[in-house]
Amino acid sequence: MRGRGMRAAVFRTLVLVVLVLLWEAATRLAASAFFPPPSTIVTRMHAMWFSGPAGQGFLTDLAVANILPSLGRMALGFAGGALAGVVLGLAVGLSARAYDYLDGVLQFLRAIPPPALVTVFLVVFGFGLRMQLAFIMFSIVWPVLLNTADGARSVEPLHLDTCQAFRLSRAERLLRVVLPSALPKMFAGLRLALSLSLIVMVFSELLPGTTNGIGFQLTDAYATFDLPAMWAGIVLLGILGYLLNELFLIAERRVLGWHHAAQQLVD
Repeated sequence: MRGRGMRAAVFRTLVLVVLVLLWEAATRLAASAFFPPPSTIVTRMHAMWFSGPAGQGFLTDLAVANILPSLGRMALGFAGGALAGVVLGLAVGLSARAYDYLDGVLQFLRAIPPPALVTVFLVVFGFGLRMQLAFIMFSIVWPVLLNTADGARSVEPLHLDTCQAFRLSRAERLLRVVLPSALPKMFAGLRLALSLSLIVMVFSELLPGTTNGIGFQLTDAYATFDLPAMWAGIVLLGILGYLLNELFLIAERRVLGWHHAAQQLVD
């Protein structure tokens, strides 16, 4: 299994290298100002963000002023939306009547594209950080809420009957039975919400009133026709999305691995 994983990792790396080389060759042959080659983009990324003064860290002032605020907004919005989604999802999933009454409303709200409500968020929260955080939280709460509710409803009836036989309290039933059973679907919702939070974070920074962030820098590069800087921001977002997804998968495998081991001992 370990050898197979190593071969898969080598193959993925080779595919990535080949694609980058093809990208480099195609853009150099096209010689278009709108599509700079990867080598130019990487050079610009290093100059913009990773060539800080010696002795002061490798990040430049531009990186500190834009990348770190974006990651902070994303982290706060994701944490708030995830917490709200888990709590509300458990509340809805544990009550069959509440689920039946609210399922249609939740599906309706989930189907509304968040960008369509930008004007509403601007009117309610105004420009700035509060609007951005509220926008991110609203955008990501639905996959977490619905997946958590579905997970809470999928608890084995035998496990619930066992809880009643042992006269477990509601809190004990929630912590020992419902929550562990809902973890797989909960993590599926959280993973989707994580990638979505990166997207809506950038969108929120494209709006007027933003003074920093990756999205703000993309807008500034586009306005000044600095296309290498614009592509540098796009590539950076792709790298961040990949790294965040890999870190989340590592955490998910550890938690669910422990969960499956515990379930086997119980069974």
